[in-house]
Amino acid sequence: MSAIQGFFLNLKEYLTFLKSYFKRKFLGHFYRFEKGKNVLVDALVAKRGKYVRPFLHTSVSGLFLIGLMLAPLIKGAFPERGFSEAENHFQVLGVSSLDEATRTEISVKPRDSLVSYLIQSGDTLSSLALKFGVSEETIRWQNELKEEAILKPGQELEIPPVTGIVHKVTRGETIYSIAKEYSVDAQQIVNWPFNTFTNDETFALAVGQLVVVPEGVQPKASPPPAYLARKEKRTPSAGAVSGTGSFAWPASGGITQHFVWYHPGIDIANRSAPDILAADSGTVIFVSYQKYAYGHHVIIDHGNGYTTLYGHMSSIYVNQGQTVTRGSAIGQMGSTGRSTGIHLHFEIRQNGIAQNPLSFL
Repeated sequence: MSAIQGFFLNLKEYLTFLKSYFKRKFLGHFYRFEKGKNVLVDALVAKRGKYVRPFLHTSVSGLFLIGLMLAPLIKGAFPERGFSEAENHFQVLGVSSLDEATRTEISVKPRDSLVSYLIQSGDTLSSLALKFGVSEETIRWQNELKEEAILKPGQELEIPPVTGIVHKVTRGETIYSIAKEYSVDAQQIVNWPFNTFTNDETFALAVGQLVVVPEGVQPKASPPPAYLARKEKRTPSAGAVSGTGSFAWPASGGITQHFVWYHPGIDIANRSAPDILAADSGTVIFVSYQKYAYGHHVIIDHGNGYTTLYGHMSSIYVNQGQTVTRGSAIGQMGSTGRSTGIHLHFEIRQNGIAQNPLSFL
């Protein structure tokens, strides 16, 4: 074996020994550290409740002292400008301070449909228009209010989402006919993001759906049809009567809407506007000539837990408090209130709860 080979062999053995030596030393120190750490941890865990408060106080105090010591160093890094550049940056952004720059802006979601509002003391059309961001005319048109109408506390109004008209679609109507009726371009109806269509390519509408017409203008009222003229016909009181519990059809015509959870009655339509008949004997307990909701309508109490309601009439032949017999004429079919055509809205209520009239007729 040469001298060079012997040198490299000895070097290899030396390095192997050195590696083994440091490995043992390192593992020994690590073992002793782990052993000591476990003893400390066990002690802290055993008395964790006792040491929590001092530990937290010491930690917070330490952080405060570190910040106090570093503050001059940070300030010294900007000897001339200080924080003026940051302030200038906020001014460029249009804010005056870091607090204002980091403040969260809460977005206001635009209204997409009608909302109901109960009139409070002091409310006026102008204040409501300002509050909801619509015109006074929009509120008047939606609720069929006269210009001189006085708002009363507790009165409920419907407020459209934007200035314009909220239109209920009837059979045969299109966005073009609706746009023409309210003097706007059809594109304005399409552009309102919350209007929906049964066909997005042809913009077809469903009968009964509500369509928002932004900037729409209510057409001037035309003279009412002849059938809406109030008749002088009156039905005399029938004297003592009692309900039979058997209900007759209140009018002739076809059913255009059935009883569902959102429509607590049936609609009977007839273009000839026939007389409306009392479905059973009873006492007239309510007569109203509203221009919204049920329109001109009558409620009869049949004295056996049942009442009937007759809505949207053009004329009413009876007075509140009088009695009627089954089949007596109480008014004429019409289209008053929230109605889109000549029909009768008929309800049967049992102890105040709406029932399906077709189960009784």
